[in-house]
Amino acid sequence: MAESRRALRELLRHRCDPERSAVAELLTSELVTNALVHTDRDAVLTADVGPWGLRVEVRDFTAREPRPRPQTGNDTTHGRGLMLVECLADSWGVRRHGVGKSVWFALGPDTEADADAA
Repeated sequence: MAESRRALRELLRHRCDPERSAVAELLTSELVTNALVHTDRDAVLTADVGPWGLRVEVRDFTAREPRPRPQTGNDTTHGRGLMLVECLADSWGVRRHGVGKSVWFALGPDTEADADAA
């Protein structure tokens, strides 16, 4: 998990502001955690960044689709990962593969960094 966050932080270091990078790290951590905890298998992390923004995808090898769980008063810290993704990402979704699926999120362009570069 820490390795995934570190790699993403390094990728984004000169491409977006620290706050946006922190959101991307958090959401990536949530997707990787879900893949490892709920599938009992390996996961593959892919991140693409460009002028259009950032897209992070975590692929696992089970067909079971993730679903955000509504929070109830007695919930602990479990079950909030997809709710965070749903709230903080500009878009997210699930893409099926022949074996398994990818859960992805996207963050649009960093307008502050774009303004600074101009």
